[in-house]
Amino acid sequence: MPTTPASATSADATPTGESHVALVRRARRIDRELAVTYPDARAELDFTTPLELLVATVLSAQTTDVRVNATTPAIFARYPDAAAYAGADPAEMEELFKPLGFFRAKTRSIIGLGQALVERFDGEVPARLEDLVTLPGVGRKTANVVLGNAFGVPGITVDTHFGRLARRFGWTDQEDPVKVEHEVGALFPKKDWTMLSHHLVWHGRRRCHARRPACGACPVARWCPSFGIGETDPVAAAKLVKPGPRG
Repeated sequence: MPTTPASATSADATPTGESHVALVRRARRIDRELAVTYPDARAELDFTTPLELLVATVLSAQTTDVRVNATTPAIFARYPDAAAYAGADPAEMEELFKPLGFFRAKTRSIIGLGQALVERFDGEVPARLEDLVTLPGVGRKTANVVLGNAFGVPGITVDTHFGRLARRFGWTDQEDPVKVEHEVGALFPKKDWTMLSHHLVWHGRRRCHARRPACGACPVARWCPSFGIGETDPVAAAKLVKPGPRG
């Protein structure tokens, strides 16, 4: 059973009513347990260079990582650098992008991305968030994925899984991704941000599902104020756990 946070008496009360200090301790305890549960947590998009990760992340919108990983080998072989994306034939690129959905919009974004990289960054992916977010199709989420996983620059990636779990854990009550990023970031050392993102995404994909969380098979149930919103019977909950298909 989860613990019930004590009522806060200080001015820094949190969404759960616990003090900021208590929230920090609980949040970090949850992350430590998730790190043990998912020792292989990582970005689930396949890549070998910052450019490949940037392109794959842009292409992953409104589709699964599994589908992106099945499609990108041919894309990366056809377009080995930013100049190749910049000079791509739209019709040919659309054919490659069709399995990913929204292929016309994604084609426009990726060609524009290649052109911007060539024109403003000598064909190289910049390693600063303020530069990355100026690129077509690149927001803070995509920028933080690239920074954290291709450049080793800590960043919090607020996708749907991360936002959902951060609210369920009572770390924030914000819906806006930027506000979630800042509020959750304040609870953890900066060096932990990238792996924290992986831990929450993996947990959200495998156990803490949007519609029917596997509460009875959750390793952090005792520290979760939302325990009970999903299946609490251990046997039934275990059947809801996904073994880890990437997608």
